[in-house]
Amino acid sequence: MSIIDTTDLDARDRTAPARTALVVGASGITGSALVARLVSEGWAVVALSRRASSSEGVRGVAADLRDADSLAAALADEHPTHVFFTAWQRQATEAENIAVNGGMVRDLLAALAHAPLEHVALVTGLKHYLGPFEAYAAGEMPDTPFHEEEPRLDTPNFYYAQEDELFAAAERQGFTWSVHRSHTVIGHAVGNAMNMGLTLAVQAALVKELDLDFVFPGSEAQWNGLTDMTDSGVLAEQMIWASTDPAGADEAFNIVNGDVFRWRWMWPRLAAHLGVDPARVVGFRQEARPLEVQMAPHEAAWPRIAEAHGLVEPDITRLASWWHTDADLGREMEVVTDMGKSRDAGFLAYRRTEQAFADLFARYRAERLVP
Repeated sequence: MSIIDTTDLDARDRTAPARTALVVGASGITGSALVARLVSEGWAVVALSRRASSSEGVRGVAADLRDADSLAAALADEHPTHVFFTAWQRQATEAENIAVNGGMVRDLLAALAHAPLEHVALVTGLKHYLGPFEAYAAGEMPDTPFHEEEPRLDTPNFYYAQEDELFAAAERQGFTWSVHRSHTVIGHAVGNAMNMGLTLAVQAALVKELDLDFVFPGSEAQWNGLTDMTDSGVLAEQMIWASTDPAGADEAFNIVNGDVFRWRWMWPRLAAHLGVDPARVVGFRQEARPLEVQMAPHEAAWPRIAEAHGLVEPDITRLASWWHTDADLGREMEVVTDMGKSRDAGFLAYRRTEQAFADLFARYRAERLVP
């Protein structure tokens, strides 16, 4: 029997280059999930956000993504091997979205021209296929399920601008890239502009406290049609996989949980997880009833509810993003995403959407964000 000399193996382990991740937008739904997973896998993690926040295994760095000089100064001494870009800032027009969000990708990667970058992963979404907010589903779109090889729509889109900045920097700086097109992301964050999970939990809390109906706010197409969603943990897992597996290099991937459902099936189940009386659960009836309209008369009750239940956040605007949930659930078409490309490449993660919601609601209750 041969004897393996582990001395050389140990030496190689000690001299192997360490992976350092820079997570951009580290306090958001996707960024938070990425940070947690990277730390659990032993990465060195630098978290970039407006206000530096450090924790065990994470070093915070503060910078303004809209200020190239701020980025250059903040990142001058940083040497990440991998970048995970999860941030965006909503603007009034798509032209402004393109200028601001494309510029953030450009300026961040320019500020890292000195770094030994191996891979940069960018999160976008299904508006790649549906069009931007101001031209949402207005033109000719690809048929569902959406596939990555579909050509871009013939309309300006900040996702395309971000991709183009990523591709140009990769060519210039010599790193590989990946793009991750998620559907609505379910995950933990507070103060996030797009947070369906917490929005529905706040809706349910108002419903129970004020003796209201738990009314589905969306369209008939969403109530009866098939759809899917993206758990932030699955999204984080795919981004890390694409960043470290050769099969993920220089590719764009859709990312959803892997199950499909109809809201007419899911809505009463979410109500049960949220403790809503089944008699108060109301589905689609003739027309959409947006949460921005439904909840506006009741928002003023939140500080009182928060005080009565000892909740930690009395500002409802930091919890509920009515507009975003209305936009997702108000679509007048089926939205289903194909995952075949990354499955063929070896990414096989799966998450059942109902359980993702249930786990998220439980976490928000434990943190005293909702009753």
